[in-house]
Amino acid sequence: MTVGLGVSIGTVNTVCAIDTAESGKNARGRKRGESGRRTRASGPRSALPQRTAPGTWRTTLTFDSSGAARVGRIPRHGRAVTDFADLTERGRTARVRHRSLSAADLVATVARTVVADVSAHVVATADAHSPETAVAVTHPVSYDGDRVRELRDALDAIGLSHAALVAEPVAAAAWLAVAHGPLMPGLALVYDLGGSGLTVTLVRIGAGTPARPVVGEPLRSTAFGGRAFGAKMATQDNWRAGESSAADSAITALRTAHVRESLDVVYECLGRARVTMADVDCVLVVGGAARPPEVAAVLASALARPVIVAPDPERTIAEGAAVLARRAAESARKSEVAEAPERPEPPRVLRRRLTRVAVTIAVAAGGALFAATAVVGDEAGAQSMGAGVVHVQH
Repeated sequence: MTVGLGVSIGTVNTVCAIDTAESGKNARGRKRGESGRRTRASGPRSALPQRTAPGTWRTTLTFDSSGAARVGRIPRHGRAVTDFADLTERGRTARVRHRSLSAADLVATVARTVVADVSAHVVATADAHSPETAVAVTHPVSYDGDRVRELRDALDAIGLSHAALVAEPVAAAAWLAVAHGPLMPGLALVYDLGGSGLTVTLVRIGAGTPARPVVGEPLRSTAFGGRAFGAKMATQDNWRAGESSAADSAITALRTAHVRESLDVVYECLGRARVTMADVDCVLVVGGAARPPEVAAVLASALARPVIVAPDPERTIAEGAAVLARRAAESARKSEVAEAPERPEPPRVLRRRLTRVAVTIAVAAGGALFAATAVVGDEAGAQSMGAGVVHVQH
């Protein structure tokens, strides 16, 4: 059995998801159309680990005296390394036991630590044989070739040379294909509202998707997202005063206006790709800051397209990466089996023994078939037994 591990390392949180062949469509999310109604669907549960099993960590690193790394801890006394996940921001380094670690090294350290912990979880919860794990690590679609190679080199150096690198909107589209597929060929707008910013990307979906499905130029803005909205809230006084219901309504109104302002980024992304919303089939909303329902509501109302949101949109990218990792590993194994050389023909004596065994099995199968069908009628049972005898003679 192959288990896919998808790791999404964001500025605020790191998410790891797993995917197995028995996972089904547990990742089905809710769809909000023009009417604003939401539907949530779920698939059959499996005894094996599901895509939601591993969990979420804060994107922080701490190192003990031996240099061992821990992810997600913020010590009361001591120092934690933070704000290193974005490789486009230069100058993020850490010194560990006389070694200087770059931002790419820190990201690779987070990936290795999380993969080791989750792999141990997968092995511990497996029913029988130890499963084979395939890993995919996501990266922002805005990375250029140098940033991707830098991250690739860091993963290779730390022992994750087998891990694949996947752009975040491509992994999100893979989740969409599993959760709401099969998809017709079309275009999806991925609205990624995370803690540190907003990224809007157009991605080809459905049958015949090219190897590079991103259309046009992805756009990123740090004026929107969890941190930007928190800074905007800090400047408001009315949401602090009064009853809690009044404060909640003030926050909802502020967030609604915040999402509506982000539509300029959406329209600019469409303009650079020379398409309109009429060419877009659906809007896929991902990211931890996209959990509030007013985010999808504003997008559905303004863009007039079906808006799809997972039950936990922060996990969408990691779950899609896990799907891609598992399918790539299974495809590679099938290719190896297809290209394997043919086995030599067994000797004549062995062929005779195999023939005797085959005859014995065929006779037993004919008798069982006769016993099963004779209950219905003697004529049908005789015909079934006759078919078994003919098979043995052949």
